[in-house]
Amino acid sequence: MSLIRQIGLLLFFSLLTTFVASIAVSVNASRESLQTQLNFKNSDNALALALVLSQQQGNMDRAAVLMAAQFDTGFYQEIRFTDPQGAVVFLRTAYQPPVHAPAWFARLVSLHSIPGVGQVMHGWSPMGSVQVISHSSYVLDDLWTGARKAVWALTSVLCLTAVCAWVLVASIRKPLGQAVDQAQALVQGEFKIISVPRIPELARLTQAMNAMVQRLRMVHAAHAAQVESLRLQAHCDALTGLANRKHFFSQLSSVLQREDGAVDGGLVLLRVTDLALVNREIGHDSADRLITTISGALQTYVERVKGCYLGRLNGADFALYLPVRGMALETGTALVHALRALLPAFGPQASLAVGVVEIQPGSSVSQVMGAADAALASAECQGPFSVVLDAQSTHHLSLKGQDAWRQSIASALVTGRVRLVSFPVINAIGQILHLECPLRLKLDPDSRYEVAALWLPLALRSRLTPLVDERAISLALTAIAGDEVPRSVNACAASLSDPQFAPRLRTLLERFPLAAQRLMMEVPESAVVEHFEKILELARLLRSYGARLGLEHAGEQLTQIAHLFESGFQYVKLDASIVCGVAHDAKRKEFVQGVVTMLKGVSTEVFAEGVVEEADAQVLWQLGLDGITGPWASSERPDWVLGTGPG
Repeated sequence: MSLIRQIGLLLFFSLLTTFVASIAVSVNASRESLQTQLNFKNSDNALALALVLSQQQGNMDRAAVLMAAQFDTGFYQEIRFTDPQGAVVFLRTAYQPPVHAPAWFARLVSLHSIPGVGQVMHGWSPMGSVQVISHSSYVLDDLWTGARKAVWALTSVLCLTAVCAWVLVASIRKPLGQAVDQAQALVQGEFKIISVPRIPELARLTQAMNAMVQRLRMVHAAHAAQVESLRLQAHCDALTGLANRKHFFSQLSSVLQREDGAVDGGLVLLRVTDLALVNREIGHDSADRLITTISGALQTYVERVKGCYLGRLNGADFALYLPVRGMALETGTALVHALRALLPAFGPQASLAVGVVEIQPGSSVSQVMGAADAALASAECQGPFSVVLDAQSTHHLSLKGQDAWRQSIASALVTGRVRLVSFPVINAIGQILHLECPLRLKLDPDSRYEVAALWLPLALRSRLTPLVDERAISLALTAIAGDEVPRSVNACAASLSDPQFAPRLRTLLERFPLAAQRLMMEVPESAVVEHFEKILELARLLRSYGARLGLEHAGEQLTQIAHLFESGFQYVKLDASIVCGVAHDAKRKEFVQGVVTMLKGVSTEVFAEGVVEEADAQVLWQLGLDGITGPWASSERPDWVLGTGPG
């Protein structure tokens, strides 16, 4: 039982006990007073009647007339006259019940009229004694009336006291409720500061809680800084801050080996010609400025185009992955034109060569890099600032215009040429935690179902992502309603900006209230920075229906972890580029361990994406991850791949 309820019950029973005791004391006091008055009245009336009878000179006839007249006034229950020998000479009795007081009240108060006795004399000789008993019904009626008035008065006081008590309890309940909400928010990873109440005891509690929250916030900020330091050591080049060779290859491998379909984009490989000579000619510091100038020019592509990966492979080589087909040669040429104007400032010997390759579906990292190296070697042979496209690359980008793409995507959504594929997320003992369900579209009735990498950029340009995400959520809820297996679907950051997306999502969740409790929605890491307020609204909406919000492809921006906590994420999926090779890289392992520790500290589940090797999986289990997905997980549970289900 809650403390507030205990206080309320204590006040209720205290007031009730006080009320009943007050009524009992009041009625009993009135009864004692009226009983005394009734006894005095009987005694006084008996003495007065005896005095009158003593004046009748022993004439019993006149005495009887007087006693009868006195009895007929109606105030007496009994008048009795006895002679000196105790014989009854005159007796008149009558019983009159109370008019207003109920019978149970008369039995409860038990009021008795004590007889009054007076001695009747004839001269100096006693004639006998007269006994008078007055009716008690009038007293009971007066007592009942007084009791009712007392009940009404005390009830008014009780109601007023109850209102005051309720106000008092409410004044305690609010700060206590805020303290409970603060504690629950802390469990969920939210650092909430509450106002200090006026009640001294609760004020001390609130101040202590606020101080603890502030301290935890500082601890997590320090932990985030430590994680960022580990990330820089494990993933980044010290001079430029770009991804180092190992991390870039991990990023490229995670893209090419994704379960939802390999991305066939492009790769630009750039090399500073004879960097050793440049170092000798212009000095080490100037050579470093040259390298940072080139990295800055390349960085603009990463900032402008989502899905780009950029890395410094060694002292002279840079690699830029492009997520869109058919843009590698154009991008390489644009880079050469931009750097041709910048590099002469470092001397005539500062030049570069560029090799580009269009990535074919199903290509491996070694195949892509081999083709890029061959193109780069050809470019170096052709002279400074040359750009060469790999001879084996073929440009197969569809010639459809934007309107045609929009019509194809919209037609697929309207006619139902959509489906979810599923990949299992398993725990350490091989149990299915949930299914990852990316959406695939059949853009033409006679074509195959295409992965999102092909049509999603076009859907973004056509502003169709809200409809795409809505359809994916609808399919997931329908599937969950059929087999009760939790499923996760992806939501584009652009969908969150659509004012109609949230109302349509609410409608879907209301249609499937039970399935909604097993739905998981995932947003990319960049969405937290670009649409923070929208993320908060989405988290509140999903939480109200029991659905969960997760962060996918996490890793590069985890240094903003305190900001992410406030967004209401219940789980985080580490990107494949973060966990790939963790079994063979001590720095990468240390970084993943720091991330897991930080997330676990705020009750956030941690999953790993794109795990390929069993050795990596075993290390990740040791680091405390809750679940793993990727080719290795699919090989462990092939019965759930592509949503076929067991059997």
